[in-house]
Amino acid sequence: MLKKTIVVMLILMLAGCSSGLSDKHESTEKNSRKEAAKEAKNFLLIGVDSRGEKDSRSDAIMLARYEPSGEAIKLVSLMRDSYVKIPDYDKTYSKLNHAYYIGGADLLKETIEQNFEIKIDHTAVIDFNGFVEVLDTLAPDGLEVEVTEAMIDDMNLNLASGKQKLHGEELLAYVRFRHDDQSDFGRVDRQREVLELIKNEMKSSLTSVEGIARSPEMIKKVMNDIDTDLQVDEVLALATAFILNPVTEVESMRIPVENSFTDKMSNHAGAVLQLDFAENISALKEFLQGEESIEVNG
Repeated sequence: MLKKTIVVMLILMLAGCSSGLSDKHESTEKNSRKEAAKEAKNFLLIGVDSRGEKDSRSDAIMLARYEPSGEAIKLVSLMRDSYVKIPDYDKTYSKLNHAYYIGGADLLKETIEQNFEIKIDHTAVIDFNGFVEVLDTLAPDGLEVEVTEAMIDDMNLNLASGKQKLHGEELLAYVRFRHDDQSDFGRVDRQREVLELIKNEMKSSLTSVEGIARSPEMIKKVMNDIDTDLQVDEVLALATAFILNPVTEVESMRIPVENSFTDKMSNHAGAVLQLDFAENISALKEFLQGEESIEVNG
């Protein structure tokens, strides 16, 4: 699933609890962190369709924007079947998640920047195993979601339909479920739903004495399951900003937006979404409020 793309919220919320665990730094480093904490940051969150295999595709792709002066994290779900131009790819165009398959996080980042005119500051990757571990660490009692009969049959669950508490492996199946009339669009909605539930769970946990006491162990487990290019000083800068301005809500959108794409068949990529890029770029910039664009090659 968004494989768990829970990453930036984890980094921001959990890093905030870890700031007191670090050694003292020189004044110049403190000043650097202070300045960095004032800047808005865009993160590329990648959920990988694997359990440790070398070659894998990105199962979930999200952009997260955090503004230290604000109280919300903005999440943008990018449909993996979006038909995009991939830099230096011999067939030029393919599905967005194919960029990760052939070039990893770096190529996926470059592809998104060029197609959607968005600057990405950092990347974070997590796979199935990591997602399950993270969920079981952050929500040991499970998360309550609406389960349908179709999901129960597909996931082989011994449950009744309706509101049910699911745990790590079950939640993984829940966010990956696509065998209904909503297909990938439903998956994206469930990914965002789980992120919101995780945010609420963390907010509740970290305001309790018990939650604060277990935060160092929780942080260590979570960060072991996430592959990110964030450096220690950058995490500490985010931590400081988060402590001063806690995140209270998650705003989300999906790309492509409604009525801005058509279904298409590609000879080499199969079923894809042909986007109206002008409309989607405009919607993305409006949602992110003042995001700087970068020049698109080609």
